[in-house]
Amino acid sequence: MRSAFPLIFVAAGLLAGFSVRGDDAASHTYAAQGLVEKVDPAHHQVTIHHHAIPGYMMEMTMDFPVKNDAELKGLAPGDQVTFNLVVDPNYAYIRDVHRIGHANPPAAATMPMAMPGAPPGKLQPGDPLPDVELRAENGRVIHLADFRGKAVAFTFFFTRCPLPNYCPLMNHHFAAARDLLLAAPGGPKNWQLLSISFDADFDTPQTLGSYASVFRGSDPRGWLFASVGPATLARLAPRIGLLVMGDGGNITHNLRTLVVDPQGRLYRQFNDNLWTPQQLADTVTAAARLTPK
Repeated sequence: MRSAFPLIFVAAGLLAGFSVRGDDAASHTYAAQGLVEKVDPAHHQVTIHHHAIPGYMMEMTMDFPVKNDAELKGLAPGDQVTFNLVVDPNYAYIRDVHRIGHANPPAAATMPMAMPGAPPGKLQPGDPLPDVELRAENGRVIHLADFRGKAVAFTFFFTRCPLPNYCPLMNHHFAAARDLLLAAPGGPKNWQLLSISFDADFDTPQTLGSYASVFRGSDPRGWLFASVGPATLARLAPRIGLLVMGDGGNITHNLRTLVVDPQGRLYRQFNDNLWTPQQLADTVTAAARLTPK
């Protein structure tokens, strides 16, 4: 973590493959300023360490998709820019990017996950997952082992996540995948979706219950929201390559979505936000049909 830049959002490659939509009647536009760290025309995005955006987002570094690829032409790391952040209910992008100066770009950030002793290796398909403890939206303590016999898909988020392309997108995808699983004729019934917040202090069971209703409505079938405490997260995160760092009320993180088979073994892991609800539903279906050897 860089002392001059207190919050770094690890998001490299997370927005690749998304098409930028036109302005929406519900869009909000925020004026912003920052320092270019990386220009990625192939993925139609630029990485900018931006100043705080009043009324919307704290200072951080993020990968932003651009509305017009021509705005990336001539930009280089170290360029100081102004831009407009456009946020609609389902997507966010930047436009009106203007170079106003140049400064030496900061060194690349590293985000070590401190672990006592030698950390265990990352999980591979077929490896058993640690039996971690969670607090469910109804306040009760649960464990991953409680779902043995079911294929479990879980993703990580926090309710205060500011951009719709990140945490909200994960839950929108879970909602669509659940609809597919529930509607599949002859599909397996032994499956469970879990949305896990790593902001346990703020995301209380009551907060999670209210947040869940936005995505799940009044039908909780097959989908549970929960939170994970810092100690448990510190044991699990290195095993799946999840990076989470807190800075006051802000959280820096990358994305991880996992599918576990009915025996509690890793079946597949998605490391970005490029997977589709159909891909997740198909993966859960395949994992659920695995039988014990």
